[in-house]
Amino acid sequence: MRSAASFKLGLSHSAATDSTWKVEAVKQVEYHVIAARNLFAKDSTRLLDGCSAASLHRGDRRLIIIDANVDRIHGDRIRGYFEHHGIRASFVPMRADETVKEWGSAVRVVDAMNGFGIDRRREPVIAIGGGVLLDIVGFAASVYRRGTPYIRVPTTLIGLVDAGVGVKTGVNYGMGKNRLGTYAPALATFVDRAFLRTLDNRHLSNGLAEILKMALIKSLDLFELLEIFGERLIDDRFQGSSDELDTAATQVIAESIHLMLEELQPNLWESCLERCVDYGHTFSPTLEMEALPELLHGEAVAVDMALTSALGYLRGSISEAELDRVLTVMRRLGLPTWNDVLSTPGVLGAALADTVRHRDGRQRLPLPVGIGGHHFVNDVTIDGINSASALLNRKSDELRVRETSVTKVAS
Repeated sequence: MRSAASFKLGLSHSAATDSTWKVEAVKQVEYHVIAARNLFAKDSTRLLDGCSAASLHRGDRRLIIIDANVDRIHGDRIRGYFEHHGIRASFVPMRADETVKEWGSAVRVVDAMNGFGIDRRREPVIAIGGGVLLDIVGFAASVYRRGTPYIRVPTTLIGLVDAGVGVKTGVNYGMGKNRLGTYAPALATFVDRAFLRTLDNRHLSNGLAEILKMALIKSLDLFELLEIFGERLIDDRFQGSSDELDTAATQVIAESIHLMLEELQPNLWESCLERCVDYGHTFSPTLEMEALPELLHGEAVAVDMALTSALGYLRGSISEAELDRVLTVMRRLGLPTWNDVLSTPGVLGAALADTVRHRDGRQRLPLPVGIGGHHFVNDVTIDGINSASALLNRKSDELRVRETSVTKVAS
């Protein structure tokens, strides 16, 4: 019998009207984000008992959906872990990037779950890969038998701090990014930065874009950490080769996850559409799909942040010195501040119009206030966006000239 707190049923009836029922139900949501260095070391038990809901002891089989590149590099070690702990694991390697983030990939995961004969109460699917793979597997798990539990093991920086910590899943449809999707929390996400040692600089920079996003809208302290240590963390692959770099890597990842969850928890289902975590995501979905496969997700977000920082300067919410500081840090982190798709006629207007449709008829556009603050605006015009784009183009050219001069002097 359900309690009144979780289930309310009201019935109104009269001889003159049809009967009507109103159902209200509340579902408890709980999931875990767990820091776990060297998760697949044979003596590690974090995946076995990191949290009761995700414990492998609830069943002795697992279906593992793994990024094909991750499988190539880490597959033997991961297989050895499951064998060592007596878990019968079936592996499904998949290509996972934005060009195949589509319905067909989700169906492939569904087919794998169906063929495995998964026990959806005792055998959560394990997704091991970057943000694209986590989104695909999460979406497939959410629709298979109306919801199959899953566990996330992100292997990219963007997966650790962004795709792996929220509840949104999805695949692209047509030219729309994540146009098909659900809200479906994983049982747990295990954050293991040991995977980052095999990433190239570009994919580390890609993840740093989402960390920089949180810094620019919520934390000057985090921004200054990136300003001081960002380049060295990339060179070190976030592995902590010195005490100083280990502390910096831990602080940067932990603080960005904390800031993200601080925003997400009270608004998981996006009932409030003024979300500061949408900073960098007003124009980027359209820019990313238009430029595909040129821009990675974080790179598109960086271009969006550069554009809206320029817009913030023109509107007086950040100073020119702050704008230059932001753009300089972006470049130091290996992120683009400009892409020629910004000059494509109609693209920025179409991006803003699509965002307005997504945000219930208003722009609700987060803009920076200084570094570490934000506000929302609803009166951005196409002329204002074009002016910001022109300013950003000029600033980006100046940065490139300066960087070229520095490189020549250094050589």
